[in-house]
Amino acid sequence: MTNTTTSRATSADVDVLIIGAGISGIGAAAHLRTLRPGTTFAILEGRDAIGGTWSLFRYPGIRSDSDMPTFGYGFKPWTHRKSIADGHLILDYLRQTVDEHELAGHIHLGHRVVDAGFSSAQGRWTVTTQHSGTREKARFTARFLFLGTGMYDHDDGFTPEFGGVEDFAGTVVHPQHWPRDLDHSGKRVVVIGSGATAITLIPSMAGETGHITMLQRSPSYVLSVPSHDAIGTALNRLLGRRRAHRIIRRKNILFTRGVYKASRRAPKLTRRLLVANVRRQLPRHFDVDTHFTPHYDPWDQRLCVVPDGDLFKAISAGRASVVTDRIERFTKTGIRLASGQELDADIIVTATGLTMSPFGKIRLSVDGETVDPSDTTAYKAMMLSGVPNLAFALGYTNLSWTLKVDLVCEHFCRLLDHMDTHGHDTVVPVLDDPGMERVPYMDLSSNYVRRGILKFPRAGTRGPWTVEMAYENDVERLRDAPVGNSALRFTAAAQARPGSRAEGKR
Repeated sequence: MTNTTTSRATSADVDVLIIGAGISGIGAAAHLRTLRPGTTFAILEGRDAIGGTWSLFRYPGIRSDSDMPTFGYGFKPWTHRKSIADGHLILDYLRQTVDEHELAGHIHLGHRVVDAGFSSAQGRWTVTTQHSGTREKARFTARFLFLGTGMYDHDDGFTPEFGGVEDFAGTVVHPQHWPRDLDHSGKRVVVIGSGATAITLIPSMAGETGHITMLQRSPSYVLSVPSHDAIGTALNRLLGRRRAHRIIRRKNILFTRGVYKASRRAPKLTRRLLVANVRRQLPRHFDVDTHFTPHYDPWDQRLCVVPDGDLFKAISAGRASVVTDRIERFTKTGIRLASGQELDADIIVTATGLTMSPFGKIRLSVDGETVDPSDTTAYKAMMLSGVPNLAFALGYTNLSWTLKVDLVCEHFCRLLDHMDTHGHDTVVPVLDDPGMERVPYMDLSSNYVRRGILKFPRAGTRGPWTVEMAYENDVERLRDAPVGNSALRFTAAAQARPGSRAEGKR
């Protein structure tokens, strides 16, 4: 059983300070233990539990929306029979990773990072944390900062303003703050939203509610996939888990990339196939055109995945229904729609989205000068222009998150090896192409992306400044390409001076 550190550490000095004990931070630590066993590191986690998303969210049915052989780490095969896995299984997998790599003693829970400042003169980061629930603060120093904080605000989800909420006599809950004691058995439930959270909640609750309704303003593309991978199961039996892992992983990457590429190259055909897949699983009279045919092209927004068509089974059985309309206001007994229809409800779930937040809302600075992430440009989608000795991990939007995390962690270890070999103490990416156009870090049209992406670092349009959402391209530049690049400025400690960031801001 994982026994993470909960002591109120007041200081520590390490080579690498990892922020976040979710799938990215744990992955970074495991890579350091394996590839650089002499490197000292610590993991700071603001909450009182490891796991990030998978310990934070507790709503019914929480699960992966990517296949686990690729969402899991490349160095640790996924062994459970479920390919689309429940949240508690993913959390168990992360705890096993912590145990197997002996990471527990490096994790400091309840340490929310408030600010992090880099000193060019000292060549080190100083990080201030606040203990959860108190005003106590601690200070850590490190040569490198690795941000594994994800891209969502763990404090608050997104809920639009609904008129009349105060009039509703029932319970309103956001999935990010799901009450442990919420009893939905026999109740009339309305789930507002049509994204991954909503389509997970509906079939998970449908068997116990009196009736559950998905209320959406507009539909999303929904793809039914098997929860168990028959080919993967056969390969595991024939070859053993470790040998089969690479083949299954590659198979799944090729399939997912194939669907994505087909969506972009032939959107009309892909649209017809996706909608036909839905139509095949619903009763003949069901209005698929209204409720499951989006107005945008496939993969303009992330594809929603349902294992074994569970959402469609709940609808076909009459336990769940879908309404596509706009909300006029909440009433005492439910929701009045723009069409005049009223939906009665005992519980309303606002599955209306998440709030994007760069780098855990940490205040970053270099030599006393505040760093606004949106003013920086991402180098190889893992470092920030003008910010020394910092790496971050943000996963793919069109593929399993962890595939990118693994590549970033591998490249980070190679970068440290390169610096040690050549006697370098600091490295900073310098935007050496001032005329290059800068664009948003990701280009999905989802509302949550549009609301938050301008707070994130920008991407460039050429060279190492592009943000690749293509695994095969990242393999080439992060795993195979040399570490050294003309955009990187390496220095020894004696060369670093307090004014050195001016070069990085060009």
